[in-house]
Amino acid sequence: MSKSLGNTIDLSDTAEDVQKKVMRMYTDPKRVRADIPGTVEGNPVFVYHDAFNPDKAEVEDLKARYRAGKVGDVEVKTKLAKALNAHLDPIRQRRAAVRAEPDRLREIMVEGSRRARSIADETMRRVRDTMKISYR
Repeated sequence: MSKSLGNTIDLSDTAEDVQKKVMRMYTDPKRVRADIPGTVEGNPVFVYHDAFNPDKAEVEDLKARYRAGKVGDVEVKTKLAKALNAHLDPIRQRRAAVRAEPDRLREIMVEGSRRARSIADETMRRVRDTMKISYR
């Protein structure tokens, strides 16, 4: 837990927060300058690129240039932040829409609790009957 404290990208983060967090991400510790060839394997920035950047040609180009020492961490991280923000934008919009209607959200929660309670009551009735501890 302590290693992840303050080291996460949350679904509720703003685009600026994501940009700041990505720019602080750990990369290749042996690469102290942009003209030094870097290691892509195990590099968290490229792991995130593989997972979230839909432009696979751009990712492969960045990897090749990174290995050759022809691209800096700033460019790689800036493109990652752009890809992450594009991925998170629909989530942010949906979240804003839901938060704009707190009464509707409350109704959904109350209805969900009612339905869950009904299912749990039936499940517990069956458990008690099966264990022969039903005292009705």
